[in-house]
Amino acid sequence: MSRFQKNESGTGQSCQGRSVRWPNSGALVRNVIQISGIEFLQAIVNDELPQPPIAYLLRSRITGAAPGYVTFTWDPDESMNNPVGTIHAGVVATLLDAVLGCAVQSTLAAGYSYTSIDTHVQFLRTVYAGSGPLTAVGTVTRDGSRVAFAEGQVTDAQGAIVATGYGSILINAPWSTETLRPKGSDVRRGG
Repeated sequence: MSRFQKNESGTGQSCQGRSVRWPNSGALVRNVIQISGIEFLQAIVNDELPQPPIAYLLRSRITGAAPGYVTFTWDPDESMNNPVGTIHAGVVATLLDAVLGCAVQSTLAAGYSYTSIDTHVQFLRTVYAGSGPLTAVGTVTRDGSRVAFAEGQVTDAQGAIVATGYGSILINAPWSTETLRPKGSDVRRGG
């Protein structure tokens, strides 16, 4: 006799699933080349451009953008659970990393992109499937020509802060319209 509780099938495992579909990101990249970061983000907020692919995976949306500031909403589900039944902290960290980067993006001229250098996260409350919708806010704290800094927080549906974070963001060279990569990048080295 097993000491573990089994499901109806007797296997001890039940499976659920969800399918993730997203639009091709090529249209997003082409628009990054042509319009400023704030115009780009506002076009996503206004549904003139699709949400980025990661938003479909995380069940999040960019819902607000102003220069140096962005807001996301997020609706976690059980597919993001860790082994003990709470939302994996790495998913919360990914959401914070995204709002920090997009806050910096909102300050960039046409053609520029960004890459996270580091993201530091402090987890203050446990997040569960059904804790949503959650809100993530990112704000630029220091703008720079090569590196910018931002901070953010995630709050639950009751307004309680579940995580805070800050990070440094590398600002990449303008994109090339021919290669759809930052100018001077070497594909073999990844950058």
